[in-house]
Amino acid sequence: MFIDETDRRILRHYLADPAASRAVLAERAGVTTATLWRRMERLGDQGAVKGLRAVIDWRRMGYEVEVSLRFTLDKTNPRAFDEFIEAARLVPEVIGIETFLGRVDVRLNVIARDMAQYQEIYRNRILALPHIAEVEALMLIATIKDSEGLPL
Repeated sequence: MFIDETDRRILRHYLADPAASRAVLAERAGVTTATLWRRMERLGDQGAVKGLRAVIDWRRMGYEVEVSLRFTLDKTNPRAFDEFIEAARLVPEVIGIETFLGRVDVRLNVIARDMAQYQEIYRNRILALPHIAEVEALMLIATIKDSEGLPL
């Protein structure tokens, strides 16, 4: 996939203000609206731009607790990863699932309204997930940087 400086300029402005109209983005990027449409369509077709999405601030929705749980799985079962991830997806408070190479196999990000709800989620849903050999909990204190942008 070839991305030139014009594509990068368009993407920088799009990342800065994804709700801006195509005409406004075109003006900011210094291209015509037709050029912007063509390039955005091509970037979408190539998979560089995956579309629009809503980003909801879960703290403003009443969730005060976020915990990152790091798991080492019992890998004696060849389907341990698949079964663990399949079950973790069913827990509504799990907002992120990541897999790793190394000592930690899987990380889950879990949110709760308060510590009492987190304790219920942890005891009744998280510890019931299959193939857990070891779990470590890290409670989020502050998010210093949270960016989906690229150095374009």
